Amino acid sequence: MAYLLHFLLLILASLHLYATTETPEAYVIYLGGTGSEEAANSTDIEAVNLKIEEKERINLIQSYSHALKGFSALLTKKEADLLSRHDKVVSVFRDQILHPHTTRSWDFLEAESGLGSERAHRRASNDVIIGIIDTGIWPESPSFDDSGMAPIPSRWKGICMEGFDFKRSNCNRKLIGARYYTGQPDSIHPSLSFAGSPRDTVGHGTHTASTAAGSTVQNASYYGLAKGVAKGGATTSRIAMYKACSIGGCSSSAVLKAIDDAIGDGVDIISISLGMSSVFQSDFLSDTIAIGAFHANQKGVLVVCSGGNDGPDSFTVVNTAPWVLTVGASSIDRIFQSTIVLGNSLVLQGVAINFSNHTGSQSYPLILGGDAAAQFTPVSEASNCYPGSLDTKKAARKIIICMDNDPSVTRRVKKLVAEYAGAKGLILIDEDEKGIPFDSGSFAFSEVGNKAGAQILEYMKSTKYPSAIILPTINLDKTTPAPVVAYFSSRGPGGLTESILKPDLIAPGVSILAAAMPVASSDTTPAGNKPSSFAIKSGTSMACPHVAGAAAFVRSAHPRWSPSMIRSALMTTATITNNLGKKLTTSSGANATYHDTGAGEISPLRALSPGLVFETTTEDYLYFLCYYGYKDGVIRSITGNNRFSCPPDPSSDLISELNYPSISVGKIDRGYGGVRTVHRTVVNVGPANSTYVAEVEVASGLEVKVSPEKLVFARRGTRATYQITFDGRRAEKGYRFGSLTWSDGAHSVRTVFAVNIV
Repeated sequence: MAYLLHFLLLILASLHLYATTETPEAYVIYLGGTGSEEAANSTDIEAVNLKIEEKERINLIQSYSHALKGFSALLTKKEADLLSRHDKVVSVFRDQILHPHTTRSWDFLEAESGLGSERAHRRASNDVIIGIIDTGIWPESPSFDDSGMAPIPSRWKGICMEGFDFKRSNCNRKLIGARYYTGQPDSIHPSLSFAGSPRDTVGHGTHTASTAAGSTVQNASYYGLAKGVAKGGATTSRIAMYKACSIGGCSSSAVLKAIDDAIGDGVDIISISLGMSSVFQSDFLSDTIAIGAFHANQKGVLVVCSGGNDGPDSFTVVNTAPWVLTVGASSIDRIFQSTIVLGNSLVLQGVAINFSNHTGSQSYPLILGGDAAAQFTPVSEASNCYPGSLDTKKAARKIIICMDNDPSVTRRVKKLVAEYAGAKGLILIDEDEKGIPFDSGSFAFSEVGNKAGAQILEYMKSTKYPSAIILPTINLDKTTPAPVVAYFSSRGPGGLTESILKPDLIAPGVSILAAAMPVASSDTTPAGNKPSSFAIKSGTSMACPHVAGAAAFVRSAHPRWSPSMIRSALMTTATITNNLGKKLTTSSGANATYHDTGAGEISPLRALSPGLVFETTTEDYLYFLCYYGYKDGVIRSITGNNRFSCPPDPSSDLISELNYPSISVGKIDRGYGGVRTVHRTVVNVGPANSTYVAEVEVASGLEVKVSPEKLVFARRGTRATYQITFDGRRAEKGYRFGSLTWSDGAHSVRTVFAVNIV
């Protein structure tokens, strides 16, 4: 719009006066929401250049104009500082690098729900559009076939951008849109290399897109493993791909542009399987995903994000803004077993994906990595299979045993070290990652935990000539217990605020089979095979599109529900037990807490009929920003509403009052009363004349009271408010966990809570 263009020109002109010899860097300049004003004219903004020191340089990288105002540009630090002080600017921050964090998974989720799905699936429409912000897409994959799909919804405003290897005809009624983002000079982020095309060059985006909404593909497998029917969670939904990432990561300014474009194009749900490291979390107004997701919610678009792969430590979960649906990862009831047979006939069940030609009729000498150390190499390095640490004469034609005492040496590196040393195979003893299969291609590889590792080492001591064989992988289904919280899945509490419980949910993120780039890899493609159209991957990146697909499934049945209502339905109907009927556990076998699981494992079919929902409005989120500490003027700029004011005496303690489907109280001080009361409001989306009764489950020591204990709804759509009081005067210090369940006999509406006693 003319106002914003004029504003930019004034700022850029003033910056010219402060030009220095500093090397410019990429910054994001966030100007807030569009409000009710006319959106900025992107073409005009992109024509703005900044002339510094008599050299013409294109200063603008991206511009944002659909749901938010702003741009990214090359600026010196002095210019960025000057710009940040302007009263029309909400925030200025460096353009950061973000990183990307199926046959059985959806069947497993349906089986775990205990519900027949045929009638539920018939309720789904094909008008839901999922925007995927990722590394691009491989359009020829059978997962994106559009056979039998209806015409593209008329409300769709997006485009199918062409590139040197991507044609407009690559889009269809399933893949209805594709964009890619370039324009940032390589000198700014040299690790990023963006080809001019929406085509996937990494494989991540193709995998996540097909997990969320891939078409049904019969006889899918990964070279014979995980054979079955591949499908997404919302097989009739549409996909729009926004390629903002490359092999080196994702430019945060491009991610924000992708969110802005997706909103303007008309998507219903945005799936973002990426984020910054938990070590470098910034505040909500210096986080492009948080900024973009806020404005998406304003426009009725639900944003689903991965929570990160920095687990199992506490305070590692990212993408924790309360308007983001944050997802952790869990296993499904399938393992990829790579059996180890020792020379004494002891059989150990390792985990890996390997397609070696070993058979049970042969065996190879076993040797510890430390015993195969090259000259002048410390034993500790050879034990961990450091690059260059193994003596080829000692390792050749043997199976190497390596440890994982140093996480900086990845499994891929260890495998390559053993392979280059001429070894016939590698056994890795690693307690932490023992359940996450590593793909070693044709090289014999298996991974075991400490218990099996101790058995191998004991055998090594018992004989002068130890030997073993590593058999090719087979997959075993219907394993127990499942789901289990993945070792790598990032955990709460949230680092920015402990008064919102994160992650929100967990979903399948271990050994997920989905579409892939059919490109041969010397590391993983078995000898004599063509590249596979499917791949098996693990990460919260894989869990995120499961929730996006489930959300699309719920929205297809309830098109008028707001993003927060869909989130609430998924959270309050989540399961907190495994397929043995016991409490969810972590990969170590310990009982999981709600900082591990959020509300629990998604159950998409149950979410279709939640009974009650918690609706969180834009005004609620604005009050959250007040309580968090942002000033009125900043919040007015964000929302585009000049009439908004924070309530008197905002306090961070009030964040727990946000009408959220879970409860987190970051601090109850026993020295100052030890009692805290929070309030919630629910909407009846079930039958009229319903009565719900409260039931509390809580750890010993913490006392919890609910008032009233009964909620009565005369009609559908009516609301009821209740309060829940936590008394921690007799509780031990630390987090106490529990849940409040409202039940009418047909619906169970569970709200989990975490309360920190200090």
